[in-house]
Amino acid sequence: MGVKGKLIGSIEVKCGGHLIHDIFHIKTHHIPNISPSKIQSFEIHEGETVKVGSIVNWKYNDDGKDKILKQVIEAVDPQTKSITWKAIGGDLLELYNSFTIVTSCDHQWTTWTFVYEKKNKEIPEPLVLLGFALDLTKDIEGNLLK
Repeated sequence: MGVKGKLIGSIEVKCGGHLIHDIFHIKTHHIPNISPSKIQSFEIHEGETVKVGSIVNWKYNDDGKDKILKQVIEAVDPQTKSITWKAIGGDLLELYNSFTIVTSCDHQWTTWTFVYEKKNKEIPEPLVLLGFALDLTKDIEGNLLK
């Protein structure tokens, strides 16, 4: 049994959280064009758009290293403007037994919640990944404010 953790980060967005949610929910395929230095590609492996049960693949650059993340969409809640993404493959699962990401948006805030189980206590907390997610949100916001 690994060490469980939960990490939450929120960032204020001037464009409105609902617009950030729309990018993650409806226009996810635009993210590599919005932030090419962070996200190289986004593909829907199974299913359609970002819906419950869809399986998606991300290629991203985290802390100068190219990585892959395969996720299944576990939940989409239009009222709370949240999406729950569970890792089912890729680099994160080399360090973590489980890793779930919840993106949620509320008025002027976007929140990232990471729920994870580290394979052992020596594995670092995913602080660099949280910084990456918050920076990605800033890139999306900047694109929306153009």
